[in-house]
Amino acid sequence: MQLNLPSSDFAGYIFDCDGTLIDSMPVHYRAWDAALRQRGLKEPLSQDLFYSLGGVPTRRVAELLAEHYGLSIDPDYVFNLKEALFVEMLPEVALIEPVVAFARRVAKNRPVSVASGGPRPVVLRSLELAGIADLFQIVVTADDVVHGKPSPDMFLLAAKLMGVPPERCLVFEDAEPGIKGALAAGMQVVHVPSRKSEAA
Repeated sequence: MQLNLPSSDFAGYIFDCDGTLIDSMPVHYRAWDAALRQRGLKEPLSQDLFYSLGGVPTRRVAELLAEHYGLSIDPDYVFNLKEALFVEMLPEVALIEPVVAFARRVAKNRPVSVASGGPRPVVLRSLELAGIADLFQIVVTADDVVHGKPSPDMFLLAAKLMGVPPERCLVFEDAEPGIKGALAAGMQVVHVPSRKSEAA
C-alpha cells in the first residue's frame, strides 16, 4: 500500500481505527450481515452500501440499513448484537502495517490520536487486541460527540485534546464520511484504501 503523504509539517496526527489502523472492515461487514439476517434480512448485505457508511456511528448505521431494506428493527438491539458479533471475530483482524508504522514514527515527537465512529468499549478493545493501545493516549469515539462523521466534531475534539490547531492536523481515513468530516474541520487528509478493489 502506497500512502500519498502531503509534504507539509504537521503538529498532530489523527487516525481513524477501522479500515485505517486495523483491517477490520471485512469483519464489520460479516458482523452486520449476520446481525441483520437474525432480524429478517433475506439477502446478502450490499457491500457497496456497507462501505459507503464507513465511519458513520454504529446506531445510525443500523437505522440506515434497516430503512434501506425495509426492516422493522430496534436499532439499539441490532447495535448491541452487531458489536457482540464483531468482538467475537476481533482476533481475526490484522494491522494495516504502513499506517501503523507511520503512526509509530510520528508519535515519537508529535501527538497522535484516534477518531473512530465506533462505540468506545469496542474501539479500545480493538486497539488493545491489535497491540497498539499504548500508542494512542487520546481516543475520541462516537460516544464523545453529539454528531458523528461526516460532522467535523470528532476531529475538532481530537485536535483540542492534542492541543493542536485543526489546520495543523493531518488525518488518516478510509471512508467518505470521515474524509468529509476531516475536511470540514479544516484538516488535510490521507486516504487509506480499505477495500481490496481500491488497493489494487
